[in-house]
Amino acid sequence: MASLKTAEIARRAGYSVQQVRNLERDGVLPAATRTASGYRNYGEIHLRSALAYRALAAGVGPVEAKKIVQAVHRDPLPEVLALLDAAHAGLDAERADLRETREAVRVISREPIEDVRGSDAMSVSELASALGVRPSTLRHWDAERLVVPDRDPRGTRRYTPSQVRDARIVHQLRLAGYRVEPLRTLMPELRRSRRLEDVASALAARDEGIEARSRALFEGTHHLYLCSADATG
Repeated sequence: MASLKTAEIARRAGYSVQQVRNLERDGVLPAATRTASGYRNYGEIHLRSALAYRALAAGVGPVEAKKIVQAVHRDPLPEVLALLDAAHAGLDAERADLRETREAVRVISREPIEDVRGSDAMSVSELASALGVRPSTLRHWDAERLVVPDRDPRGTRRYTPSQVRDARIVHQLRLAGYRVEPLRTLMPELRRSRRLEDVASALAARDEGIEARSRALFEGTHHLYLCSADATG
């Protein structure tokens, strides 16, 4: 087995010497052997473990990455595979939500995002009548933070023109079958940007982020496989 010093592991993995020691302390790296004078000796499995953790942290976050790499050195293979399956499933769920959101943007492209005209606020009953929904539906959207109206001094809901716009968009998306959870993400973006082009750019950035994390997970899995091979070889 190749003998690597702490500084060499740090350089090749992109960490500081102290970070490498911390990773060993936390069980992300197996315990190093020691020379007669007490210096650490690392091998390829330690380097692979550090590289795996670095990639996985970019893919699923440092907490989950630590669990996965620790499991490689401690747990039976089926438990490691279960953790990796869960990581892939999480990214897949994010991709599915993003697809839904992209389709939602397409659906609402016919619905103006600019503030609707008019200066008068609407009550719950007035807006419900205009949309053809029950007042309880609007209250539900309020509770879910999809369309949050203003309140008058008595606490009565009053919908401003921009809030009426939000209600029209949510109503159209709900009719198209979109679930409440993805809408919680989409609606703040629509309120901030006010233009579909800006929302499309935000979604493209999210798509790139998911792809980068997926690539990192793929890279981390490769290093984990080599760790396993080093451990059994």
